[in-house]
Amino acid sequence: MDGVLNLLKPPGMTSHDVVAFVRRTLGVKKAGHAGTLDPGAAGVLPVCVGRATRISEYLLGSDKAYRAVAVLGLATDTQDAAGRVLSEGDASGVTREALEAALARFRGTIRQAPPMVSAVKHRGERLYRLARRGETVERPARPVTVFSLELAVWRPGRRAVAVLDITCSKGTYVRTLCHDLGQALGCGAYLYFLVRLRHGPFALEGSVTLEEMAEAVRGGALGAILLPMSRALEALPQVAVSAEEARRLAHGVAPFPRPAGRISADSLAGPLAGRLVRVHGPLGELLAVARLYPEPRAPGQVAFKLEKVLIEP
Repeated sequence: MDGVLNLLKPPGMTSHDVVAFVRRTLGVKKAGHAGTLDPGAAGVLPVCVGRATRISEYLLGSDKAYRAVAVLGLATDTQDAAGRVLSEGDASGVTREALEAALARFRGTIRQAPPMVSAVKHRGERLYRLARRGETVERPARPVTVFSLELAVWRPGRRAVAVLDITCSKGTYVRTLCHDLGQALGCGAYLYFLVRLRHGPFALEGSVTLEEMAEAVRGGALGAILLPMSRALEALPQVAVSAEEARRLAHGVAPFPRPAGRISADSLAGPLAGRLVRVHGPLGELLAVARLYPEPRAPGQVAFKLEKVLIEP
């Protein structure tokens, strides 16, 4: 049983809770999520099952899309609705124009300090564990990219509400984005609610609830919702190999070098060195993930270095 489940995580469950539910329901030991969602958040949570756990790291780096509800006029110690109020302001003076101008400052590559309730490690210990003990430490700001940040709904007032649509890179904390927006506006803000609309190739429209997954298992229809591993890697260029290369690859032997022009040239614009590709067999089956390198002994050809072999001998 190998594949990826595009699950709709409900609010109130941790991502670990969802994975535990999947393991119990499917009767499997190997399962893991491909990117944490906070307990209070809802939305897309890809869960890798069986051999698909080996490709979860590639999903972790995927871009994500969210809809966030931010409340202006309050700031909390966790930067969300679960925290203790640190300061109260008055957002009644914030206009739509002022908000739009402030949002512009958070598009593109920005720097964020991870919140104390995050899973980032400080001297080997998760920040959220320190936060539970009431400790606060310095967190170096790190670069993240906000590809789009749009105001979907605006309700002005002393406790103004802004509904934001966000597309961002790995490592972006939406709660911190809302907090920093409140700081920029001078009234404070916190994340009231968050829904993840997309995680890499997996979208909310195609997700299934935990109840729907359990029903599919009972009805023998798991195959209809357990997506192939190749779906998770569809953003990577595809390389096809022969039956002989597939047989060798199962034993950890990389495919033979070949001319660069034979490898999906349209999807490989730019330097080839270090580029990830997915390797498929003659029947279309996903065999491995590899990196491309120029073949030093044969100009114009590329060699392969295996990263993950996904088939067994």
